[in-house]
Amino acid sequence: MSSAAQAKNKRAQEGVNAKIALMIKSGKYVVGYKETLDTLRKGNAKVILVSSNIPSLRKAELEYYSMLAHVPVHHYNGDNVALGAACGKYFRVGSLCCLDAGDSDILTIAK
Repeated sequence: MSSAAQAKNKRAQEGVNAKIALMIKSGKYVVGYKETLDTLRKGNAKVILVSSNIPSLRKAELEYYSMLAHVPVHHYNGDNVALGAACGKYFRVGSLCCLDAGDSDILTIAK
C-alpha cells in the first residue's frame, strides 16, 4: 500500500473516531454484544459498529439481526481495543450500537 493510501486511510479512521467521540458525548448508545442484540430486537438501533476482531459467529448474528431490522452496519477498521479507546472507555468494545446520534453525523458512515 502506498504512503498516500495509508495517509488517506488514517484520516478516514480519525474522522470516524471523531464522530464516535461526538456521539458518545451528545447521543445515546449501548456498548457490548448482548445490549446491541437487545436494542436490535426492540427496534431502537440506528447504526451498529463492529470491531474487526469480533468472533465471526457473533458478527454474523449481529449482521443478520441488523438486516432484519433494516439497520446499517459499519465494520470498524480497528480491533476491539481501538474501538474502546475511540469510545473513551478503558475496556475492549466488540460492538457499539447508536440509539440517538445527538450532534454527530455518525449515521452517514455506514451508507
